[in-house]
Amino acid sequence: MNIEELQVRARAIVNDPRLSYHQRRHYLAGLAEEALDYPALSADAVDALNKRIICDLYEGHAPYRGRYILPDYAKALRNGSTFLELDPPETLDDALNFLLILYTQVPSITGYPVYLGDLDKDLAPYAEGVSDEHLYQSLKRFWIALDRMLPDGFVHMDLGPRDGRIIRMVFRIERELLQVVPNLTFKVDPNLTPDDLIRDAVETVFETAKPHFVNHPMMIRDFGDDAYASVSCYNSLRIGGGSHTLNRLNLKEVALVHNGDTEAFFEETLPHYVELNAELIEARIRYLVEDAKFFEHDFLAREGLISLDRFSAMYGVYGLAECVDTLMENAGKSGRYGHDDEANELSYRIVRAVADQVAARPMPYCEGNGGRCMLHSQSGIDVDVDVTAGTRIPIGSEPSMFEHIACVAPHHDVFMSGVSDIFHVEDTARRNPQAVVDIIRGAFEAGMRDFTFNLDTNGFIRITGYLVRKSDIAAFADEGGRHGSTVFAAGSVENSHVLDRAVKRVLIREHHTRPPQ
Repeated sequence: MNIEELQVRARAIVNDPRLSYHQRRHYLAGLAEEALDYPALSADAVDALNKRIICDLYEGHAPYRGRYILPDYAKALRNGSTFLELDPPETLDDALNFLLILYTQVPSITGYPVYLGDLDKDLAPYAEGVSDEHLYQSLKRFWIALDRMLPDGFVHMDLGPRDGRIIRMVFRIERELLQVVPNLTFKVDPNLTPDDLIRDAVETVFETAKPHFVNHPMMIRDFGDDAYASVSCYNSLRIGGGSHTLNRLNLKEVALVHNGDTEAFFEETLPHYVELNAELIEARIRYLVEDAKFFEHDFLAREGLISLDRFSAMYGVYGLAECVDTLMENAGKSGRYGHDDEANELSYRIVRAVADQVAARPMPYCEGNGGRCMLHSQSGIDVDVDVTAGTRIPIGSEPSMFEHIACVAPHHDVFMSGVSDIFHVEDTARRNPQAVVDIIRGAFEAGMRDFTFNLDTNGFIRITGYLVRKSDIAAFADEGGRHGSTVFAAGSVENSHVLDRAVKRVLIREHHTRPPQ
């Protein structure tokens, strides 16, 4: 970038009336980082990056903070913080104040923390002996502060899987305040989570489009214990760790540049670009750890709230639907992903091939996953055009609920660091929330890792994984937006048509014929 381009782009940011002061400052910082040289890459990797066959999500040329950071907030509450000159809190209100202060110091790619803790567990010791009214008033003030102080839809909190006063109070407050922040993940375990708590969460989704639901036993299977969290856009990582970076492979573009039959795609073209994306990831990790030395100077690492050995990196894929359809067309076949058994089987083969290569490829400073990247079904960004997020079925062409789940569930097994499929449901579901509870339990039994739904009629829309108010999107062009994520949402509505998702009815679908009576 030459000085003239830098000045033009900086002037456009400074003069954009839709952006707040904090948003302008954030974009100017990103622009300054773009002016630096990129970490060294091979000529093939540079070419693939320039063509966006591999993609760094436009997140700077010199990584100087981990993309996703998940501090151990329970440890911070127990020990206090020397850097922040905070003693361990003793009361509920002291604990909430402690967390608000700590949140302001947690870096991420967005400038705001992507993880606020597993709040019901973190606060449980401080809620003992506190009246319901005191708990309600304190949490409500805390909730308002979160949305006003951390105005970004990627700010995320986890709850569950066990029942308790705090999680019930959170759902109550969510239905009252109808805020964008914080986004919520609810961990569900068939042996630990009662139906009436899941129903409470479902009824909260009816009003606020959150929480999204995660298959807790599958996560424990992959992470080895329950010290994980799902943050930002369905990104599951280790608490006390996180992800150095997230780079993604555009499977659509890989298929488009391929010359040859399907077998040659698997033998030559796909492995070549899988490795180029891995090269990009490694270069960014090494810069963060070895050049920027983030883990040597940040107070979170010094105080043991994060540890390098709990970090990995996220290897993202997207555009699976278009990749499958292109390969089918090249083979003279008419089947389409999500609607044809042969196309679906091809999709599973593609994902498994990528997963196997990623699992076999060593990656530095990724001891949080045995020295390997974590595979991730990447949810898309605002500038994506004519390409489907992750492993989703293209927007507007989604089949019925049962067929949709049956198609995508097999993919979920390999995406340790998150996979998202969003289901829009008719408003009639309000009359039978238990039916949605049954769908969630059935989806997890069928192998889904994450389950996210929303009513077509409430005031919120899920873009990739984050939430925005529909009214905020409508007002953005003329008034801007307080939440930084609204900027991205406006682009996604225009480019990715997220408002056009197929709306599903909640119907009975019997899997087996009843025997004659």
